[in-house]
Amino acid sequence: MAQNYDVVILGGGTGGYVAAIRSAQLGLKTAIVEKGELGGTCLHRGCIPSKALLRSAEVYSTTKHHAADFGVETGEVSLDFARVQQRKQGIVDQLHAGVQGLMKKGKIDVYEGIGRILGPSIFSPNAGTISVEMKNGEENEMLIPSNVIIATGSRPRTLPGLTIDGEFVMSSDEALKMESLPKSILIVGGGVIGIEWASMLNDFGVDVTVIEYAERIIPTEDKDISKEMLKLLKKKGIKFATSAKVMADTLETGENGVTIQAEINGKNESFSAEKMLVSVGRQANVENIGIENTDIIIENGFIQVKKTFQTKESHIYAIGDVIGGLQLAHVASHEGITAIEHIKGNNPHAINYDLVSRCIYSNPEAASVGITEDQAKEKGHDVKVGKFSFKAIGKALVYGESDGFVKIIADKETNDILGVHMIGPHVTDMISEAGLAMVLDATPWEIADTIHPHPTLSEVMGEAALAVDGKAIHS
Repeated sequence: MAQNYDVVILGGGTGGYVAAIRSAQLGLKTAIVEKGELGGTCLHRGCIPSKALLRSAEVYSTTKHHAADFGVETGEVSLDFARVQQRKQGIVDQLHAGVQGLMKKGKIDVYEGIGRILGPSIFSPNAGTISVEMKNGEENEMLIPSNVIIATGSRPRTLPGLTIDGEFVMSSDEALKMESLPKSILIVGGGVIGIEWASMLNDFGVDVTVIEYAERIIPTEDKDISKEMLKLLKKKGIKFATSAKVMADTLETGENGVTIQAEINGKNESFSAEKMLVSVGRQANVENIGIENTDIIIENGFIQVKKTFQTKESHIYAIGDVIGGLQLAHVASHEGITAIEHIKGNNPHAINYDLVSRCIYSNPEAASVGITEDQAKEKGHDVKVGKFSFKAIGKALVYGESDGFVKIIADKETNDILGVHMIGPHVTDMISEAGLAMVLDATPWEIADTIHPHPTLSEVMGEAALAVDGKAIHS
């Protein structure tokens, strides 16, 4: 028998389940259709498991290489990678159970299977129906929604010719399941995910080489951040090749591992390692969900939406990675909330993507909000820049992590903050101050006038804000 719902959400990842919770809070009868596990990529194959591994790598590296700096004698330090993976899975399982509990609390129906949008029917002549192919083998379910939200997420992309075999050539999905660490690895792609994996595996003791097509790593970030990240990761022993075009047809795999060539400045160079990780972005999951039965527009692989996240079919919304843009879990969550608020008729504010904080959880960490210095100049701003190093921050010296800096970009005429860029210890936990400042349209002097407690890492924000006008105290 067909079930009626106010909202049916295809996909139970971060964006989908957050949308479902807000929907239930607003009194809408809600269902989620999820073919895998609630929590989606972020919880099971992305944000959480990768950060759990990064933390283990950080602890291992710090203990092995820097414990003596703190007067702690440890003796021989060894790594139990099976325990590392066990800890990671324990965190994932705990959070997964929490999401399941939230669904029960909100009385949200969860259908485990593949949901497909069908055309209008006698049951729903306007909105259409959702067919659910149940993964447990039970008879298919038919759902009749007033509104649909597509939140099916994304999957790792690869390059033509670089087939993911899971043994020699991996995406991040396969890498997260490794039972043992390779001695060496080639990472194709020096973007955010590639740099996080490079940092993690290096801290675990793996010989890492990063091959990046662009002229610099993390090319979407401010040039000063890219330059500092490259310097600090090279200092740790990671090797880099930039402006490198990987030649997929030269890939060879076998007993000796992986060999591939890349064209760099007109010359071919050969690279070899035990494994290869391909990290060249993600592609939207838009197949096999019935989009062909709708008027929804797809461009460059992504669903096109309005600021309200409505597709061309006004009762069908799309959020998260399937619409492109900033493919971040926290963005998907807010997009889901905005879509639900619009469905309810609450006239929500449009999301300003320039005010979204972005984080890189490598060692060192990096974080940013707003636009880069180059982007500011391209937009016609006459900029002033304040930059302050962690080396003058007492708490950073106490931590033993004083590399990096905070950079604030402001408009000379209006004094508006245009962007804040950080690299150094715990900056992913500090970026929200900058994000809030930009949301509230604060100026550098207002940040500087905020008394930052001493000794804390956050003092670097106050000093960088003073530096915008040449007034930093400790430089």
